[in-house]
Amino acid sequence: MEPFIFLMDFIIHLDEHLGILIQSYGVFVYAILFFIVFLETGFVITPFLPGDSLLFAAGAFAAIGALDLSVLFILLSFAAIAGDTINYWIGHKLGPKVFKGSRLFKKEYLEKAERFYEKHGGKTIFIARFLPIIRTFAPFVAGMGKMRYKRFIIYNVFGGLVWVFLFLSAGFLFGNIPVIKNNFTFAIIGIIIASFLPSLIGYILHKRKNKKLAKTF
Repeated sequence: MEPFIFLMDFIIHLDEHLGILIQSYGVFVYAILFFIVFLETGFVITPFLPGDSLLFAAGAFAAIGALDLSVLFILLSFAAIAGDTINYWIGHKLGPKVFKGSRLFKKEYLEKAERFYEKHGGKTIFIARFLPIIRTFAPFVAGMGKMRYKRFIIYNVFGGLVWVFLFLSAGFLFGNIPVIKNNFTFAIIGIIIASFLPSLIGYILHKRKNKKLAKTF
């Protein structure tokens, strides 16, 4: 329970913790940020790490000269793209083995994933960049579903660049506006909630659609 509380405190008070990291580790904070973004996008077991909010906070610190915006963009874009790439290949190698001889994971699920990513894989990889948790699972499922790597890497690179650019820019432009700076904790919570809203809305709409179909039949 204590690690979870610590993690939530770290995410919600990113301004305080990131400031301490910058003071304590100097330029090595870039490596720490790189590592967090890489893990958040690269492994299905780490979707709880901060993504959108971390980029926003880093952009805010870049605006006051504590970090270099160009270095952040290059390093964190590479981390996001490399993370998704690793995640894809883990899914590609381990996915079929998970389904082989398993009662829980049926082969038909894998076949459905293959058909889905053949048809919608590109836009799924791009859109998933902006959806926490889904961002971590999408490349893994893409690899598991045998999405063509040449197609995957195009959307991976494009999505990674856009994602990092947008949230770093948002932090750089708005993170130090007095009302946001004085209420940074609420701003981070707002970003977290806003990040989850599309997934929640999509889930609700999907449920309603299924209920309508059930009533029809």
